[in-house]
Amino acid sequence: MAMTEEDVLGILRHTGALRTGHFVLSSGRHSDTYVEKARVFEHPDVTVRLGREIASWYEDVVAVVSPAVGAIPLGFATALAAGARFVYAEREGGTMALRRGFAIAPGERVVIVEDVVTTGGSAAEVLALARDRGARVLGVAALVDRAGPRAGLPLRALSRVSAQTWDPDACPLCAREVPAESPGSRHLDEKRRSLR
Repeated sequence: MAMTEEDVLGILRHTGALRTGHFVLSSGRHSDTYVEKARVFEHPDVTVRLGREIASWYEDVVAVVSPAVGAIPLGFATALAAGARFVYAEREGGTMALRRGFAIAPGERVVIVEDVVTTGGSAAEVLALARDRGARVLGVAALVDRAGPRAGLPLRALSRVSAQTWDPDACPLCAREVPAESPGSRHLDEKRRSLR
C-alpha cells in the first residue's frame, strides 16, 4: 500500500525528527523548524520503506544519485528497492563531483534522491552533474520539501513541512536573542575547522 504524506509526517513526529526552536540551516538561513532526518534514518526498516515508496514513482531506474552525506541512507534504500546502482556526489573544491570511481553513463535513467530540500541548491547541483554526463534524469525525490516549488527542479517529496526561514540579518529569533542551534553537518565542519 502506498504511503501517504500523513504517514510520513507521522514517522517524522514519532521518531523525533520534526523539531521546533531556532536553527541555522545548512544553507545558512535561520528557521524555527528543523527536520533531523538522522532520527528517521537510524531505523533501517523505516528507511527501506521510504525508499520503496520513492522507487515506486519511477520506472526502469538504472542509477540513484544522492548528495553526500545526509541523503545517502535514503538514496541507498531507494536504489535497493528499484534494483538500481547507487552512487553519491561529494563536494570537491566547493562543487558537487563524482569521486571514488563513481560514474554516470550517457542515457542512464537516473533518479536524484535528497533528504530535506530547503533552497534546493544541493539537489540542483546533483541534477546538473547528472545532466552534464548525459543521464536521463527521471526526477528529484526527497524525504521532505521545506519550501515548495522551485523553477527547474522536478521535485517530488514524500512530505512537505512549512517552515519560516530568514536571512540571518532579518531573523526575528536572533533579534529576540533566542539561542540558535547549528545541527547541520556543514556547520559542524565549519566549527571544527575554526577550532584548528
